[in-house]
Order: sequence, then C-alpha cells, then structure tokens
Amino acid sequence: MRQKPSDVSASRRKGPYLRWVQALLEWFADKARPLPWRRTTDPYAIWISEVMLQQTQVATVIPYWERWMQALPTVYALAKAPAEKVLKLWEGLGYYRRARHLQAAARHLLENYGGRIPDNPDDLLALPGIGRYTAGAILSMAFNQPAPILDGNVQRVLCRFHGINRQPKTAEAQKLLWTLSEQWVRRAAALEKQQPARFPRACSALNQALMELGAVLCTPRQPHCELCPLRRVCYAFATQQTHKLPLREQRPPPVKQLTLAAVVEAGDWVLVRQRPADGVNGNLWEFPNWEITPLNQTNKAKLHHIHRRRLAAWLRQELGVTAKHFRAKTILRHTITKHRYEVCVWQAQAARQTPKDTRACWVTHTELARLPMPAVHRRIAHGLPRVQEAEAHSA
Repeated sequence: MRQKPSDVSASRRKGPYLRWVQALLEWFADKARPLPWRRTTDPYAIWISEVMLQQTQVATVIPYWERWMQALPTVYALAKAPAEKVLKLWEGLGYYRRARHLQAAARHLLENYGGRIPDNPDDLLALPGIGRYTAGAILSMAFNQPAPILDGNVQRVLCRFHGINRQPKTAEAQKLLWTLSEQWVRRAAALEKQQPARFPRACSALNQALMELGAVLCTPRQPHCELCPLRRVCYAFATQQTHKLPLREQRPPPVKQLTLAAVVEAGDWVLVRQRPADGVNGNLWEFPNWEITPLNQTNKAKLHHIHRRRLAAWLRQELGVTAKHFRAKTILRHTITKHRYEVCVWQAQAARQTPKDTRACWVTHTELARLPMPAVHRRIAHGLPRVQEAEAHSA
C-alpha cells in the first residue's frame, strides 16, 4: 500500500530514517550488479572507474576499465606512461580531457605523495579533474568515509524520494541535494556503528546503492517502482509524480554541423594531422577535415561535385597537398552534447609530398592502427582494409 502523500511529505522533511537506509542496504546486498570495480577497495581502481563512468554507460566502461587496469595498474604506471598510450587506451570513450587530467593527477600524486592517493577531501580536490563527486566516491568507496556523492542517478532518486519540485541544476536545489546525500551516507555510518557485522563498509555500500537504484530501477522513464525497496515512503510514488520528477530543463534545439573529411593515400601511406594540445580532442590524430556551412542544395550529384571541388581546394591551401581521384566513401553521423555532426568522408590519392602544416604527416596503415583518434575518425580508419589487417595482427 502507498502511504498518503501528507504522511510521506511529513516523513521526508525529517531526513532519511535508519530503517530506510537499512532497507536500501539490504536491497543492494542482494541485487547489486557484479561490476568489476566493486570487487576492490583500491582507491586507484575506483578513481579510474568513476572518471570513466562520467557521461558513459556501465556496459561501455567495463572493457575499457579492464584493459586500463591491465596496462596501467598503478598510479606509478599511469604517471610514467607515454601520453599517446594513455590516449590510445581511452580511445572511444570521448571527453579526452578526462584522460589527460588522470595522468596529470597521477604525476602530482607520484611527486607529492609517493604515488599514494590521499584519504582527505582537500588533497583530493586539489588534483586535476577531481571535483566534489569524484572525491566523495573515492572517500566513501575506497576509505568507507561518510562523504556524499551526487551524480545523475543519485540526483534523480533524491528528487523523487524527497519530492524536490525544483530544477535540479539550480544552485538552491544543488545545495539541498548535497545536504540530503550527506544525511543518507551519515545515517549509513551510524547504522554500521550499531551493527558492524551486519552492515560492514556501510558508507561505501550506501553510495553505491543510491547509484544502483537510479541506474536499474529509478530510471528516467518508466521506473520500476514495484521493485523499489523505498517505494512505500517515496514522495513521487505516493503522489504519482515519478513521470514529473525531477523537473526537466528546457533543452536548446540541436546545432547541425557538416564536416568534409579526406582519406588521402599515397600507396601504403595515409595523411593524418594531430589536433592542437589545448583544444577539443587535444593531441589526438585525425584525417584532414574541414567544417563547412551546409548548402541549400537538393541535387545530390551537384552537391557531391561542389563538396569534392571545395575539399580538393582546401587540401591544397591548408596542407599544400594536391589530391586527385576523389571518391565519396561514406557519411557518418554522431552527436556530442547539443551538436549533431554529419561527416562526409572522401577517399583520394596524392603524391607523398611534405605537408606545409607541421601538425600533418604521412603514416603507414600499420602506424595508423596504433594512433589514438577520436571515435568518428577511428570508424573511418577501421573502414580501410589495410588498417583492419593491422588491427587484427596487433590483437
């Protein structure tokens, strides 16, 4: 039976009760997914997993985390690794600044802490790429401290459970949500103190349980309330507002962008260019590409002719490379935040002349298979038979 909305509202204003925390911990102990980073208390392993999980689904992260931990199992290994190796291991996860921050933080830890990850928030927050959420995740999951966390899943659970009828990203709502998150984890610490044998490492389990609840039951759409251990005291469930909470912000319309990309080959050589270190996808390699304004042209044959001519002229002017025998290869589409990209890929031939852009160079297909590239450019590379052969051989 559902509680009356008035009863739920009165209860939630007092903060989480120990019995609610206990119900959540018992549910998590029974239903938690066997994720690989849950089998360790190593702060380094947990740190890597939490950074990878930012804006990335669990199923995607698992193989990346396992490869990373095999290749770079310690802070020392990450700090000493070539930057290109770090970026290659991250290839496909996107938001490459996360990988660069990880290595910068590892170097700081090696230099100032002997490779040890500190167990206090001030030292953690001073590291590149570590904010309040990541610090809280490390402190609670690795060191079992009552540190709060607030990611998208936890935010949704708390908004529904406590009936927070505000835009979650506003400063006022964020302050309240962090306060509530801290109340939950502190109640878990109190429960562990009362019953240590029954609820070991309760702070770690509580924060993971809140995230797990949001990921598998309290989902954005069509939540599985009938399976939720907190449904009897959940405000959104009692008032039938799970479809309304949390309040959704108005999203701006998507920005459409068109890019022309060229796979220019000279025998076994392919032309690539490295992105600037301080920009988006910094230091990654990509095929020469040019973002253009879409044309209001419905005739596909004429549009292909215009794109081919403009791309050939751009290669001459920008890179000093004269390409010929252009052939439309494929069209790739991908989305990054509010931007929707359409990448028209062309294949062409050229003499192996030295590019005038110092960031551009010729590499073999074998070398191309080893370079770290943004996901869409790796998709282009993977479409080249000789790159496929090189990837299969290296695997």
